[in-house]
This record gives sequence, C-alpha cells and structure tokens, in this order.
Amino acid sequence: MTNPQGRPTDFTEELAAEICRRLAEGATLRAVCKADDMPSESVVRKWAVEDRGGFRAHYTGAREIGYLSMADELVEIADDSSGDTITDKETGADRLDGEWVARSRIKIDTRKWLLSKALPKIYGEKLAIGGAEDLPPVKTLSRIERVIVDHPKPKADANG
Repeated sequence: MTNPQGRPTDFTEELAAEICRRLAEGATLRAVCKADDMPSESVVRKWAVEDRGGFRAHYTGAREIGYLSMADELVEIADDSSGDTITDKETGADRLDGEWVARSRIKIDTRKWLLSKALPKIYGEKLAIGGAEDLPPVKTLSRIERVIVDHPKPKADANG
C-alpha cells in the first residue's frame, strides 16, 4: 500500500532490509526517507516501536552500526584540509577560509555530541562515581580527656 504521495506504508522484509542497510552505512533516517521509494520517517519509527516483523532489533542494530560509521567520519572531517584555504582572486595569495574551518568544527562537534548521547558507553564522558568504600578511612574518636595544667606563677622581678 502507498500513501497519496506515492510512498510505501506497508512493511516488507525487503524494504526493512534496505532501510537498515542505508542506516548501517551511516545515513540518517531523515536522509533515507527523503528518497521517493522509501516510507516517511514516522512510518519507519512506527514499525520500530510496534516491532513489525522483528524490525526493532534490526533497526536498533543498524542505527548503532551507523553511529560507529559516523565516528569514523569524524576523523575524515578532521583530516580533510582541502577547503581550509582559498586563493584570493585579486592577489592570488592563499588565505584561510574561516567559513570552511568553522563549518568543519560544527560538523565534528555535532557528531561528537550525538555519539555521546546515542552510544554513551563508548563515546560518553567518563564519570567516576564511587561509594563509601572508595573514600579514605575516617579516624574515629575513641576517647575525650580533659587535662588541667597548672601553669607556674611568674616570678617576681627585682622591682617587686
């Protein structure tokens, strides 16, 4: 079955496998679903929530593999210096293309943030949380004593 825009809405094993293949390659669900032969994002998410034909596990696995692919992409973005400089048309001198560099930084930061949320055990911040056994031992008070000390009286000086 298709909806009025001609997009498929019925779950098939073939369609599910193609969606998962593209996700595993690192495509976002939004990018996958932009294709005219693909269902809308909401339809795919519904299939996952309802676990149509066991789709949830395949979808979840494909997303995880896609995120790992995205992590590889981080290195490629960081290493790609091809657009870091541009040649000034008037002087012929190369200069830094700040827009390219800033855009690359945004791409990296966005992917890092997404990876830290989607795969926190792998890419999340490492937090050390401990309990009482991790604290240094506390010395306990065993007794309190009151000691009265008699101070010697000052000696009188020669004047008096």
